[in-house]
Amino acid sequence: MTPGVPAAARYTAARYLALADEGVLGPDDRVELLEGVIVAMSPQHPPHASAVYRTHEALRTVIGNRALVRMQLPFVAGPLSVPEPDVAVVLGRPSDYDTVHPDAAILVVEVADTSLLSDRLTKAAIYAAAGVVEYWIVNLRDELVEVFGDPNRQSGRYVRSGRVRRGDQLRIPTVADAVVAVDVLFPERGRDV
Repeated sequence: MTPGVPAAARYTAARYLALADEGVLGPDDRVELLEGVIVAMSPQHPPHASAVYRTHEALRTVIGNRALVRMQLPFVAGPLSVPEPDVAVVLGRPSDYDTVHPDAAILVVEVADTSLLSDRLTKAAIYAAAGVVEYWIVNLRDELVEVFGDPNRQSGRYVRSGRVRRGDQLRIPTVADAVVAVDVLFPERGRDV
């Protein structure tokens, strides 16, 4: 629960999604629902946008048509949370999501610079409680990927965590032979970050 916000003042995922249908929230509103609170999303500076695109393309390339790789689209992570992860890998076909947003994922990725603390604490708990098989934080500050796995839905925590650095590789859970080099997720070195 979010401290300081009474339960009655929280939005449910259904009510939040209805705000878009009613025209209260539009496509240009950069917000997401986290634990019943509508939260503004930070503006993206070029290194963040580049890392989001790079991650999406790297995953799409190695996964092919074995799963869907979605970029910055809603994910129903529970009755009070509808984040828009930078990248999410979900099972199914595009038509499976013509009328509903996905509520299960094998991998969710957030690219973090200014949002690092929120991504580690709030979003990690939300994704673990939703049963997301693995969660990566592409940490632009330290140029590494924080990997969380084995979600415990009851506690909202991941049992396993680790850090993977440039020069290493990451395996996509449940997708055989899908491996991504960490280096391709980050903007090129030597450029302003």
